[in-house]
Amino acid sequence: MDKKKNTVGALLTLIGGCCWGLSGSMGQYLFTREGMDTSWLVPIRLGLAGVVLFLYCLRKERKRLFGIWCSRRSAFLMFVYGFVGVSLCQFFYFLTIQLSSASIGTILQDLAPVMILFCSCYVEKRNPHRYEISCLVLAMVGVLLIVTHGDVSKIHVPLSAVAAGVISAVGVTIYNMLTEELTREYPVVVLQTWSFLMGGVVLGLFFHPWTVSYVPTPMGYFGIAFVVLVGNVLAFTTYIKGVSYIGPSKGILYGFSEPVTAALVSVFLLGSDFGIFDLAGFLAIFMMLGIISYHTREERNSGNVCVEE
Repeated sequence: MDKKKNTVGALLTLIGGCCWGLSGSMGQYLFTREGMDTSWLVPIRLGLAGVVLFLYCLRKERKRLFGIWCSRRSAFLMFVYGFVGVSLCQFFYFLTIQLSSASIGTILQDLAPVMILFCSCYVEKRNPHRYEISCLVLAMVGVLLIVTHGDVSKIHVPLSAVAAGVISAVGVTIYNMLTEELTREYPVVVLQTWSFLMGGVVLGLFFHPWTVSYVPTPMGYFGIAFVVLVGNVLAFTTYIKGVSYIGPSKGILYGFSEPVTAALVSVFLLGSDFGIFDLAGFLAIFMMLGIISYHTREERNSGNVCVEE
């Protein structure tokens, strides 16, 4: 059972990361080609995703859909997880992309694994394992090589984009760390339903997107549907479910499939070059995944598979 849960968890977090990579690339297209704005797109995106999942939960999870608000503790955790973690993370991630690029948004959001590792060590009262630090270094070097193609001088980031990216990483850390406790009692789909609804309502009331005189093109409507269904509904549901199986410290590392996916989209669909530095970046990330898989198997064989969860 442990072996199956680890395999399924790894697969789900990989799928979630891939969906985010596709969504981030689509987000950059919507900002640069369709003229959309973060304060317009994100409330609509979150609201529509919340409505889709709410209708699903009314049919499949009606009893537990509202049960999360019956306890003071679960209601508080739901707010922190859903609005402070998921929704604000989404807003600031897309704001980073709008202020810079999808590549820079990915680099800055990938500060989250460092934050999660330190939080996990603090909660579990332990020092970081050497292989965890090695995995972080490999993954972050890999991301840097992929998004810069080996030329660090290409990174010219406005301070506002840096601030937005760091806040986004904090949001990622928050919802990863709270996932395990909340998913013990409530289905992932219920957590995501309220996360998206809260974000859509609060950000909508703050930014008033209905007052903006903007009408999307047909491709714009397709892009909105894509980031709602793939970037929100599918990405978060699969990723959070995966983290509930394998824990935040492993889950966030499998989430590095996001920059890999974005890079593949850039090469095969947008015609970007693929050079030696890109190959080195991919190899570094695949080495990281291999190290995680090896140590997960070793922990399982020694009966300590839950040490980091």
